Order: sequence, then structure tokens, then C-alpha cells
Amino acid sequence: MKRSILSKLFILCCFVAVTGCKARKLAAVTARKPDSARVNADASMSKLNAIRAEQLNFNTFSGRAKAEFDINGKSNDVTMNIRINKGKKIWVSITAIAGIEVARALITPDSILVINKLQGLYLRKPFSYIYRYASQQIDYNSVEALFVGNAIPQLLNEDAKLQADSSNVSLSGNLQDLVYKMTVGPDLKVIETDLSDEGQGQSLHVNNSAFIQAANRELPSQINIASAVLTKKINLNMHYIRADFDQPLEYPFNIPSGYEAAR
Repeated sequence: MKRSILSKLFILCCFVAVTGCKARKLAAVTARKPDSARVNADASMSKLNAIRAEQLNFNTFSGRAKAEFDINGKSNDVTMNIRINKGKKIWVSITAIAGIEVARALITPDSILVINKLQGLYLRKPFSYIYRYASQQIDYNSVEALFVGNAIPQLLNEDAKLQADSSNVSLSGNLQDLVYKMTVGPDLKVIETDLSDEGQGQSLHVNNSAFIQAANRELPSQINIASAVLTKKINLNMHYIRADFDQPLEYPFNIPSGYEAAR
């Protein structure tokens, strides 16, 4: 991996998504059929509340994912171990060939910390650092939602325009120049999200698929994220191979002595 690995791994940690407890293996599930109240095109509030009710609810999440990320045409294959303490912190460990940990990240509502173990560097920034790569409407809860395939919370608002077809429901609107469209499937799980801010030259496309069951919950095992900010293009394809919820977790993170701050 080249000199720019720190910023690359930071982006990977923020837009995606297990040691300490053993995760359960995943089993495929079939989408449930919606009831009539959820597909009634005139009952927007009922549908909105139904979509909210179908979002994953948890205290902690842990997962292991195989991931491929491409930044401006340069790709790397890694394994991601992800732990989330909902509303508080996201911990990510990234390993490369032979299981060697190359980076670790800790994201909170206020800050972002990344350790680059290959080069002995660390990055310590306020959460607002993410706005180099994403719209300012994206907050910590939005990043957390992306890791588990939930809806970005701001998109589930009463001003959203809801439209239903024979199987899916779409929500669209504008949040302070951020144009969005989110599509949910027959079981009201999010399958696609598009965000764009033409003024800032930013766009984000998220596709969730291959839903699986883990600890009596359903989440996408495949999460594909494509982000563009002006000339910077980042694609992340993440496939969960293990996942679990509400288990006791640890979030070890310390900056080793001798590491230098990234410039």
C-alpha cells in the first residue's frame, strides 16, 4: 500500500462498516411481503412510520467483512472487523494479507482517530473532517447507519415525497441543497440510497443486497458504496461473513509511543 494509505483507510472506515466475542454465522433470508397498510400510496405517514420500525435496533454490533475498495482506480482487498456501540462509537480494525493489522480507527460523534501501523502515523481530527469527503448533512448517526444498512436518519422526515410501485417504496426530497432518493424493498429494508450536492460536487450512492439473518435480525450482507467529491472517487464493496448484536464488546485504541501525527 502506498504513502496515501492513511487517508484511504480513513475513507474506508467512515463509509462502510470480531474479537472479544464469537460472531454467529449468517443465514440467508427471504424478504417478507408487506401488508396493505405499508403500501397504501395515500398513507404517507403510516408508511414512514413503518419504515422507521423496520430499521435495525441494537445496543452493540460486531461484524467481520471482506472488502474491496477502489480509490481513483487503485484497489485493495482487506478484511474489516467492525464494532459499534450505538450512538457512541464505531471501532474498525483493518487487516491485509496474512491477517496483519494495517490500520485501526475509532469514530465518535465528536472525533475521528486513525492509526496507520504500516508507517507509524496517526490521525486525530474532529468529526467535521469527514466533510472533506461528504455533505455536511452527514453526521455520526449517518455513518453508523451505513455500516448496518439502515436508513440515513435525516431522510426519514415528514417532508419526504413517498411513492410506491408494485414492490418498492421510494422517498425523495431536498435537505439544504442535498438532493436525496432512498428506495426500500417489499420488507421496507433500505436497498438503495442516492445523495447529491451539485454545488459542492459531491455524490454518494449506496446499494444494500443479499440480506441475511444474524441474532434474529436482518441486515444486508453486501453493502456497496460509491462516493465522489469533485475529482476524488471512492468505491467500497463490503461483504459481511459474520455478524452479531448486543454482545459485550471492547474497543481497544491507543496511539503507540513514537508514532507521528499525519500531516
